[in-house]
Amino acid sequence: MRNIISDLFEKADGAIRSAFGSVVEDPKLLESEVTPSTQAQFGHYQCNSALKIGKALRISPREAAEKIVANFDTKAANGSEMISKLEIAGPGFINITLAPAFLASQIDILLSDERLGVPLPDKIQKVIVEFSSPNIAKELHVGHLRSTIIGDAIARLFEFLGHDVLRLNHIGDWGTQFGMLIAYMQEKVPEVLQGKVQTDLIQLMGWYKESKKRFDEDPEFKKRAQLQVVKLQGGDKEAKVAWQAICEISRKAFNEIYELLDVKLNERGESFYNPYLADVVDELDKKGLITISDGAKCVFLEGFVSREGTPLPMIIQKADGGYNYDTTDMAAVRHRTQVEKADRVIYLTDAGQSLHFAMLFKAAEKAGYIDPAKVRFDHVPFGVVLGPDGKKFKTRSGETEKLIDLLLEAVSHAKKIMHERLPELSEEELNRSSQILGIDAIKYADLSGHRIKDYVFSYERMLKLEGNTAAFLLYAYVRIQGIKRKVRKEIADVIKTAHVSLEHPAEIALALHLRQFGEVLDAMSRDLLPNRLCDYLYELAEKFHAFFRDCRVEGTPEESSRLLLCEAASRVLEKGLSLLGLKTLDRM
Repeated sequence: MRNIISDLFEKADGAIRSAFGSVVEDPKLLESEVTPSTQAQFGHYQCNSALKIGKALRISPREAAEKIVANFDTKAANGSEMISKLEIAGPGFINITLAPAFLASQIDILLSDERLGVPLPDKIQKVIVEFSSPNIAKELHVGHLRSTIIGDAIARLFEFLGHDVLRLNHIGDWGTQFGMLIAYMQEKVPEVLQGKVQTDLIQLMGWYKESKKRFDEDPEFKKRAQLQVVKLQGGDKEAKVAWQAICEISRKAFNEIYELLDVKLNERGESFYNPYLADVVDELDKKGLITISDGAKCVFLEGFVSREGTPLPMIIQKADGGYNYDTTDMAAVRHRTQVEKADRVIYLTDAGQSLHFAMLFKAAEKAGYIDPAKVRFDHVPFGVVLGPDGKKFKTRSGETEKLIDLLLEAVSHAKKIMHERLPELSEEELNRSSQILGIDAIKYADLSGHRIKDYVFSYERMLKLEGNTAAFLLYAYVRIQGIKRKVRKEIADVIKTAHVSLEHPAEIALALHLRQFGEVLDAMSRDLLPNRLCDYLYELAEKFHAFFRDCRVEGTPEESSRLLLCEAASRVLEKGLSLLGLKTLDRM
């Protein structure tokens, strides 16, 4: 199935060409502008092309609109009536109303389509999504929440759309800190590095803090730590075994959270790109992009200046010969375009790194690693999570909130709600339902706002059964399951024997919204804003509740038709929530 708006674009394009193709020279003027209507009284879609054509030809926009309408094909591909009304409004807007019978047939088709009316892409792209990206020997904190769940939602979207998606976790697993840790642990707890004694991330973080303190205060220890860095970078076997042991301790703690969040990632740390760093610096030098500044090898890019107005350097190799994030990220860009042949690469980090990525992409273009005509690179920035006081979310003691504590607390809040609503649940079912509701609430509260904005974290608000919350959407889904149980019909049999018929305005509004699912996903794939899908699902829940209020299902002459409409709403709601990384409940 194609998106309806795609068909309307084609019809509007055809009408404009028929009406004005012989008198308009600029081909851009012949491209139609079709958008979903914002209010029901303006029809289902709106074409605004007459305004720009009227201005260009110096005729009344209404006159231009009349000519477009006169040439508009209102038939569907099978010859049935697709459009029931074309109405010119205001200065020249064309309001398009779809025929109820056409919409009804679209829901019938949607129910037989496992993709729910969402078309497969004309060309499958290789899409790389880099997200989460914590540092070894440090816990995931609330700041990692946004990157992890926004990145997961974007990866899920492109997977469903039919693209080849690689989910990458760019772990901070290389650098001076490992020399410090290895030197300290060899001295204090060598048995841990040898795998003879098990430990956890909390203990590892303690050792990291102690090693940092020693590194800053003890010159002899600093030398030993730096020697370990050289050994590690040189491939020393003992140093590598110690490094792998440290990484594995962190990996176990990370995976506990990823499992709770139902997030899948392929780990590829900074260490992966270490063999390529020298080659990248050499290539940039040969291409004349390197300038020596204070002993460091830098790339200076036009338009990037410091607050003082001086040129801002992108340091590719430090004065002491060491490499940094810029070097690693440049090597990663090169690998993703030249080796993995990506069509699109998406990075999820906080907005504070926007300058870094702007410089990285520009430098990679100058180096020839990025050809904008062939590959698209996106930095997807996001704001911070705030506490009730409007400041960065922290614990009462002032420490950065641990992500695992945040998630478990949400599940605890959800458990109280579920126990109050369904006291008859077994302990096993209560725990399962509470985890779904709690994690869903956390994710949805984050995804439902514009990602670039900061948001205030509140367990109470995100678990409310009203408003734009996960609980409200889950309740709509649960209500549909209740209707299906009451009617006691096998949905598969109803789909085979009955058809959707739309007469009541609430039925038509719900059917139209269901058929626009693919349009919303298409928009989200362009601007990478998960709140678009959240807004769509919230409106879907509202339209379903309006339908539920006005259109009885059980025991009515329209029972089978309305049951099919409920089933379509159930499937789209479940799939939409799944794309956001949320699970559904059958009871609440």
